[in-house]
Amino acid sequence: MKTHNTTHAQRTAKRINTTRNPRSAWDKGVMSYALEMLESYEPSEVTKEGLLNGARDWDAYSYGGCADIYDADIAERLCTPSELKRNRNGELNPNTSEDWLQCQARALGQASRLIMGAAKITN
Repeated sequence: MKTHNTTHAQRTAKRINTTRNPRSAWDKGVMSYALEMLESYEPSEVTKEGLLNGARDWDAYSYGGCADIYDADIAERLCTPSELKRNRNGELNPNTSEDWLQCQARALGQASRLIMGAAKITN
């Protein structure tokens, strides 16, 4: 008899995939960040510290190159086609108070909260 051991991170990713139906580009981007973080997650229990992978916060994670590093890639992940056109595929900042790495950090924080919520349910 073959057993299939899944990690807590894999169960959490599965829960996110089966219970979330993101509609907006932002929500889809947040979900993709969450699933990406869980893909390479090693420890058996999901924790915020583990997700941060040594960074002190999501700004440090984003600026430290742990996620997308190019403005165009971040914009493509988080924007609708019309938003991409308006910000020239990431050439212009997403808004007056953030650059793309700060915007990504905000999305990563939301992804972390999504993961932690799903992880609690899978315990």
